[in-house]
Amino acid sequence: MLKKILPIVVVIAVVAGGGLFVLDRTIFAPTAVSSALPVAPTLAAPTPAPTQAATPAPAATVAATQAPAAAPGAAAGSATRYRIDAAQSEAGYEVGETFFQDNRFATAIGRTSAIAGDVLVDFAQPANSQLGTLVIDISQLTSDEGRRDNYIRNNGLESARYPEATFKPTKIEGLPASAQPGDELTFKVTGELTVKETTKPVTFDVTLKTGENQLSGTATTEILLSDFGAGPIRLAMLQTEDKAKLFINFVALPAP
Repeated sequence: MLKKILPIVVVIAVVAGGGLFVLDRTIFAPTAVSSALPVAPTLAAPTPAPTQAATPAPAATVAATQAPAAAPGAAAGSATRYRIDAAQSEAGYEVGETFFQDNRFATAIGRTSAIAGDVLVDFAQPANSQLGTLVIDISQLTSDEGRRDNYIRNNGLESARYPEATFKPTKIEGLPASAQPGDELTFKVTGELTVKETTKPVTFDVTLKTGENQLSGTATTEILLSDFGAGPIRLAMLQTEDKAKLFINFVALPAP
């Protein structure tokens, strides 16, 4: 009996090994990855609105109607522009995956420091603060498993073909009426997230620690991989969830 079973086991092992070899040479095949940092559009600081020339009013009228001088730092253009420091920042994903062999659940986490963007903070009037377009090179996402990363680059995100994901903010909600350096702020940023060739609205929950010399904080949101044609991933050995968490941990320094 053993002599009959042994050849079958060998055949199964050869077929399985051959299958893994084919997978390694196709969907798990390594691909070239750039190490360059992405470039985001520069966020321009606001400038005072031009005043229209008018016929001079009598001196007495001017004295009676002249408004008080604006408080220091409250004028347009007083905001400070910060730029994300890639060396101290990261963006990434978290997604659950189930391995069929032992019905084991794990959370896959991928990270990259290839992130760029500007933040404009007006401490005198926080409502005037702005967040520029964020650009992330998702082809540089790295997890604890190289074959997973290669699959994502070749298939899921197809980031070897579409390396940059962008987030263009359209609305900021929850900013306070006033803020001082050292305050911790929580608010929401809604915008358009583009992955591959798909653009969808998403809202990030942001926690921001303000300072004169740097900003730091986190931004998180949840998406469905299927909305962007990036999943859920289904392979012979595992399957991922459709829901994924996106996160950005950032430090931004005053821009020149």
